Amino acid sequence: MLNDGPLTIDRKEGRNPGTRVFCLSGPLTLRNLFELQAELRGTAPPPLTVIDLTAVPYMDSAGMGLVMNHYVRCQTKGAKLVVAGANSRVMDLFKVTKVDTVLPLVSTIEDAEA
Repeated sequence: MLNDGPLTIDRKEGRNPGTRVFCLSGPLTLRNLFELQAELRGTAPPPLTVIDLTAVPYMDSAGMGLVMNHYVRCQTKGAKLVVAGANSRVMDLFKVTKVDTVLPLVSTIEDAEA
């Protein structure tokens, strides 16, 4: 099943100073989001955080909640969060919940850093 796999997190600095990129691979679900949650909460958000969902085949409501909570945290700290590369299944979740009207969504990491 799509939601039974592990979530891999590749954290790196973006091409612009003050940008942190989290490249995720695997489903983002309640079962496996705690490591990402700890990483996002571990330090103050940089000026720009990019969450790359290109390799995320599925996200449940807990995963979406984590992304939205971090978006709010960034906003309150004067930072920005952008989500890149969401596939059609994840985009459908964002659209049904109207998150797509709030959360900055782009196609690629390069678009997020532009």
